[in-house]
Amino acid sequence: MADLTAAPPGVFITELDSPKAGIRLAVKDLFDTAGIRTTYGSAVFAEHVPTESAAAVLLAEAAGYVDVGKTNLHEFAYGITSQNLHYGTVPNPAAPGHTSGGSSGGSAAALVLGLADAALGTDSGGSIRIPAACCGIVGHKPTYGLVSTDGVFPLAPSYDHAGPMARDVAGCIELMAALAPSVAVEDVALGDLTIGIAWTEPAAPLVRQQVEAAAARFGEVRPLAFPSVVDYTLFMHEVAAIHRDLYAESPELYGDNIRPKLERCFEITDAEATAAAAEREAYRAEALAALDGLDLLVTPTLAFVAPPADVDELEVREGFVRFTYPFNLLGWPALALPCGPAENGQPASLQLVGRPGADGLVLGAARALERALKA
Repeated sequence: MADLTAAPPGVFITELDSPKAGIRLAVKDLFDTAGIRTTYGSAVFAEHVPTESAAAVLLAEAAGYVDVGKTNLHEFAYGITSQNLHYGTVPNPAAPGHTSGGSSGGSAAALVLGLADAALGTDSGGSIRIPAACCGIVGHKPTYGLVSTDGVFPLAPSYDHAGPMARDVAGCIELMAALAPSVAVEDVALGDLTIGIAWTEPAAPLVRQQVEAAAARFGEVRPLAFPSVVDYTLFMHEVAAIHRDLYAESPELYGDNIRPKLERCFEITDAEATAAAAEREAYRAEALAALDGLDLLVTPTLAFVAPPADVDELEVREGFVRFTYPFNLLGWPALALPCGPAENGQPASLQLVGRPGADGLVLGAARALERALKA
């Protein structure tokens, strides 16, 4: 039976205490759950109770997972700090006084607190991997479309992913087996893999040191000028399409920390979005070419450790998604893995990335690397 009395305010929106036996699962409150209040982190849906559960929830339950609570998030998943103005800011139990990251911050916090064995998160620009990095856990963003998002409130549909979070790689692999049974996790030897490493130069000194030291465990490591991307035009256009009518009906119910972002989204024109879609395809070709001859890519998940909990999300957002957002645009699998203490003793996190469909290799390599780092 789950002991939710230890949960500080801000972690859960709806707490469940199920007498059923099973693997305890925390469910981000973006996933519909039949008969259980599902707010999407917003006052707009404060009393919303779905009649059907999201596909991912049903798959997990069929595999023996038992829901213990709906976890808090940044409103409508549109933010990277989980500062929710309606249901409270999610704390970071791994680094008190610092942000838990977002938008799946509640799922990460529940895992750190030991209130769940695994968690469901979503990731449209880093929302699984950012809280995993801030809280020192593991989070996997699968290949786009591999895990169903049916019954998940959308943010930007062609960027939205659902995936597992856990305290270790084994927990993510186990939940992925329920969510995407077709994935065969590869049994790999680190020494047999050739990786590219990129984007460590802008990272804080100790973050860079830990990521590069972990990457050195692979057989061959090649510095790589992997292309980056800073254009959010198409993403914003998709966000606008989801929220335009809702916002027009009840603008006062939206939090002040997402309202300015939405209003900027509404300004994107169809022509700008069409041009951005063409640029996205060009970026995909460029990224695949850059990875030619390599098995995987390693980058920092974040360039820094978790900043203070009261950080201004609107000011720091681009810095948070700098290394995560490109793989939402690409739709590639990407896993965040803690790799040792960095600045202030807080965890550094590396990002392990593969080509589309290479989830089995990413998860297998992450499992092998985690073992090596713990040895």
